[in-house]
Amino acid sequence: MGLAVVEKITYKDAGVDTELADSVIKSLRDELRTTFRSEVFGQMGGFSALFRPNWRQYKSPILVSTTDGVGTKLKIAFMTGIHDSVGLDLVAMNVNDILVSGAEPLFFLDYFATGKLDAHTMKTVVKGIARGCLQAGCSLIGGETAEMPDFYQPGEYDLAGFCVGMVDEANLVNGTRVREGDNLIGLASSGLHSNGFSLVRKALLEKKKYPLDRHILELGKSLGEELLTPTAIYVKPILKLMEKTPVNGMVHITGGGFVDNIPRVLSERLKAVVELGTWKVPPIFGIIQHAANLENLEMFETFNMGVGFIVILGKEHTDRALALLNSQGIAASIIGVIEPRSSGEEQVAFV
Repeated sequence: MGLAVVEKITYKDAGVDTELADSVIKSLRDELRTTFRSEVFGQMGGFSALFRPNWRQYKSPILVSTTDGVGTKLKIAFMTGIHDSVGLDLVAMNVNDILVSGAEPLFFLDYFATGKLDAHTMKTVVKGIARGCLQAGCSLIGGETAEMPDFYQPGEYDLAGFCVGMVDEANLVNGTRVREGDNLIGLASSGLHSNGFSLVRKALLEKKKYPLDRHILELGKSLGEELLTPTAIYVKPILKLMEKTPVNGMVHITGGGFVDNIPRVLSERLKAVVELGTWKVPPIFGIIQHAANLENLEMFETFNMGVGFIVILGKEHTDRALALLNSQGIAASIIGVIEPRSSGEEQVAFV
């Protein structure tokens, strides 16, 4: 009686090609090294990444960390086959959060997970991450590629980012210095950024059935191009501003819009009064509002409405701050003021 033939099943047979992932990263090594700050220590490809901070430039250094993803904006990338901007989004969502504390982003790590690895897609995404890190001045020093067969739909992937920054305790910005009479300076967003896309897809793609390649006159581009506009990275302009002007508070307008994010840097006794009409609201927000049949307040509870970042500072520093931001190509304007808050009042009011 003959022996049964036992079939060999390799990791590659199971749907995981580790050699392909390694080859993609190796092909990007020179590009990734362009993001390296002088503090990067050791070689690429180890089990962990090394970074030796320049402690001497800080009197009392504080580490600041964050993690975030791109969310369902990735669905638009899958539908269009355009993957070169979501890496920038990944970096922006993290470094802008780091920046709110007044910290400088030092290094960044990414996590790319998919069912079956497509080398071109992965390379395009990682190149976008590297470009974002260059814009933010931080090093892309590590990451993880996970290939998980049957876990994701074909052609889909997920992204997560992790960032560490540093700030001297004396320069920490946490809202405790915000005072009555301070002005709110709004920095223009580049569009939707990376929030509210579940609502956007429901309203525009499912309800209105707008094709992503449809050219929309008000936008001056296709809907897909508008939705995939990468999130603005505010790091370098804000760090330069902080060198010249005292800043009392900062807000990154992400999920939850104005209503949820501004109170995070206000004491219970203060409120922000936002003056509508003091900045230009990009047309995409009006298109979404009409399609979803939303009230104005509902829009401000979800979207950035054309303001991606807010700086709160004393009135005496406002003109200088605006001049510094505008000189760096940042569209900025006074959009409101800090006022005393009575018990029971909302912390964000619109006038």
